Amino acid sequence: QVQLVESGGGLVQAGGSLRLSCAASGSIFGINAMRWYRQAPGKQRELVATISSGGSTNYADSVKGRFTISRDNAKNTVYLQMNSLEPEDTAVYYCNADIITTSLYGRLYWGQGTQVTVSS
Repeated sequence: QVQLVESGGGLVQAGGSLRLSCAASGSIFGINAMRWYRQAPGKQRELVATISSGGSTNYADSVKGRFTISRDNAKNTVYLQMNSLEPEDTAVYYCNADIITTSLYGRLYWGQGTQVTVSS
């Protein structure tokens, strides 16, 4: 059994910062790419940032220069540091990860989501 649990969301004023965490636990053999998505009310879920197992990163144009994705492989955890937050960043943020279990079965796992609200 594998779980992803996000934390760190909340309410912040425009221009502020938040740091999201997503910890994977369970019968994990290895983790490949890890990602953050977000979904605002009435909108489709969008990819925010990706980090490979080797640490290569990619970002959506809307967050480049403001958000930073990182990971701690020893803790099976991915982070999203969000600076200069804007009201448009308000959304539920989800992490996912390509995880190989100890049964050598690989699949995509999702977290439950954490709410980020940015007030103007």
